[in-house]
Amino acid sequence: MAEGPIRRALGALLLPLVLLLGACGGSDGDATALTGTVLDPPFEVASTPLTATDGEAFSLTADTDARLTLVFFGYTHCPDICPLVMSHLASALTRLDDAQRDEVQVVFVTTDPARDTEDVLRSYLDRLDPTFVGLTGDLDDIVAVGRSVAIGVSDGERLPSGGYDLNTHSTQVVGIDSDDEAPIFWGQDTSSAQFAADITTLLGKAS
Repeated sequence: MAEGPIRRALGALLLPLVLLLGACGGSDGDATALTGTVLDPPFEVASTPLTATDGEAFSLTADTDARLTLVFFGYTHCPDICPLVMSHLASALTRLDDAQRDEVQVVFVTTDPARDTEDVLRSYLDRLDPTFVGLTGDLDDIVAVGRSVAIGVSDGERLPSGGYDLNTHSTQVVGIDSDDEAPIFWGQDTSSAQFAADITTLLGKAS
């Protein structure tokens, strides 16, 4: 498989990063440094189709046509991490110019398909950014897709209060390139400015 532009960009960034980390003395930083964690080798993303909010099948390999697709696994009833990460992604996109924005796709995969129906997901995402893609489906399929990018998903347990305790809750945002591989991910503490800076660097180097 030939390397896609994002993969080539990441490869070009690794050498300056290694030189920077290995240098003696202080530094004010390197413009090519990334906040995200680069994976070598990258994750191979499962092609298992899930269900988009329009009811159509949607695969993270076959149906992602952006140069960079950002994927987060979470659930709409999450009280803290999910809304924080998703709001940072939405804010990051407002920092991009129109050409950059057209090259980026954001996908939210629910880890709580019992409650996150297509309508629930669409309403949740529309409050953030109407262009965000929402995916639900059978829990087994969601688990399989999550496992391919090292994200664990497990079923929730109903609490006495009436809520749910989701045993495994992902916090990473995974970046998928045009080769249907995931060569980079970001942690939950990544700010909107850091997301935007990394996206700009990756798209700029990959042009």
